[in-house]
Amino acid sequence: MLRKKTHQGRKRWHVWGMTLLAALLLLAACGQQGAQPTAGEQTDAGGGDGASQAGGQEILIGGIFDITGGTGDVGAPYAEGAKAYFEYVNAQGGLNGNPVRLIDIDYAYQVPQAIEAYQKLTQQDKVIAILGWGTGDTEAMKELIAEDKIPYISGSYSENLANVEAHPYNFLTAATYSDQAKIAIKWFLDNWTEDRPPRMALLYNDTPFGRSPVEDAKAYAQSLGVEVVDEQVIEVTALDASSQLLNMKAKNPDFALIQQTWGATSTILKDAKRLGIETQFIGLNWAAGEGVIDLAGDAAEGYIGVIIHALPSEGVENVPGLAEIEEYLKGKGKTLADINQKFVQGWHSAKVMLEGVARADELTGEGVKRGLEQLKDFDTGGLGAPVTFTEESHRGTKYVRLGQVKDGKWEIITDYITYE
Repeated sequence: MLRKKTHQGRKRWHVWGMTLLAALLLLAACGQQGAQPTAGEQTDAGGGDGASQAGGQEILIGGIFDITGGTGDVGAPYAEGAKAYFEYVNAQGGLNGNPVRLIDIDYAYQVPQAIEAYQKLTQQDKVIAILGWGTGDTEAMKELIAEDKIPYISGSYSENLANVEAHPYNFLTAATYSDQAKIAIKWFLDNWTEDRPPRMALLYNDTPFGRSPVEDAKAYAQSLGVEVVDEQVIEVTALDASSQLLNMKAKNPDFALIQQTWGATSTILKDAKRLGIETQFIGLNWAAGEGVIDLAGDAAEGYIGVIIHALPSEGVENVPGLAEIEEYLKGKGKTLADINQKFVQGWHSAKVMLEGVARADELTGEGVKRGLEQLKDFDTGGLGAPVTFTEESHRGTKYVRLGQVKDGKWEIITDYITYE
């Protein structure tokens, strides 16, 4: 495999030192929760002796996932979907005749462990690209990613990662959290029927992920005349949000944006129902999906979510891209009913990544970057909004759909929309 030379010297050590310091500060400040194994769990997907599956050169891609940490409720099915796509590609004969292997590590939502995993994948395993996960860890490593020229598709959609000049090797395959929030705010305002301006609250966790869209959402709301009346911080692993919701209730917001994962979101919805709160809750993408209904039960009725990837329940007839997943699952003795939207999300991210690899003019980070930058309106059959990357923009899309829980099931209530 072709591999660039590693930059040596004081600059490299300075970048590593600053990144490690930032990681430790993030870990202390953000109060991230989750398991703390002594070493990240590592597995290989797409498997084993790749050279025996196809005649070409084995292509190594890294994976840094949260399976057992504070966001593992959505991180585990995301990782499962990503690994499944690698298996599927190899079963179809590989990528341009080359076997692909995903070397993945569970970092349990701990920034220092993510950095350790990144170092192993790039320096020891010599992967040419990485599928990552969290906002805190991806932002902590963005300078290293740029220096090492490692294309990096994260499960984070932080607006900070969309600056292609500062972070030329980060790619976002879905709308940023800030764009999602803006779309939700505009949609609510467009459907508002009262004479007065609507009032908005924000509910989020105190991590880089939780805080990511907050300031942009507040500024955009105020620019439209939407009054921001309250903010409440709720831990990503919270089992009770009564005090925060009572504080919010006193401000009487008409709607509240939620930036959480399934666990805390279900806590919010259950406590809100018990407290008789009638605020319309709208969750950004990690706060939407089947897991919210599973955990919140009838308290999820009427809840609105930002839907950036297809729901398996939409079926192949409505989302042709689900056919590949259905084919893969059939070989495992499963059906679409056995997976959830976050599985689809992981599959989609891996699919976009490997499309960039397939178009690379050489099997290096620089080559994969150029391959990804060839994607124009790349359609995955409705698994997500079409993705476009250029040298000037790695913001894949600004479009999302909205869904609402009706009779215990998600129902799509908009086509792909944006705020512009």
